[in-house]
Amino acid sequence: MKTYQNALNLIGRILIVALFLPAGLSKLAGFEGTLAYFASLGIPAPVFSLVATIVIEVVGSIALLVGFHTRVVASIMALFTLIAAVTGHAFWAAPADAVFIAQLLFFKNVAVMGGLLILASAGAGGFSIDGRKVAK
Repeated sequence: MKTYQNALNLIGRILIVALFLPAGLSKLAGFEGTLAYFASLGIPAPVFSLVATIVIEVVGSIALLVGFHTRVVASIMALFTLIAAVTGHAFWAAPADAVFIAQLLFFKNVAVMGGLLILASAGAGGFSIDGRKVAK
């Protein structure tokens, strides 16, 4: 990859992390409230699901940020984002006054999945732990 491609890849990873890391940390800080929300959505095994969500959002973000096992992590996070879109932003089942926001959030998740899949395909680039392994 050329230097500008590596730089754009790093910026892209930082921007993706800017979405997931604060979300994971806020779930951790507000564990009980988030757990109640997960239960209200009918998510199975809400405690396990919440812990898994926090791990994916926090640990996955850190891995993406430093570019560690980027292809695998981005793939896992893309699948996670699909599940989150379907369970958390089901606009087709939302009340009429909530459809617009739910649909907007659903398609935001679809776009984020696109970025994650591109990252899974391209890898982390030269400005990453993965890139340093390839260079050796």
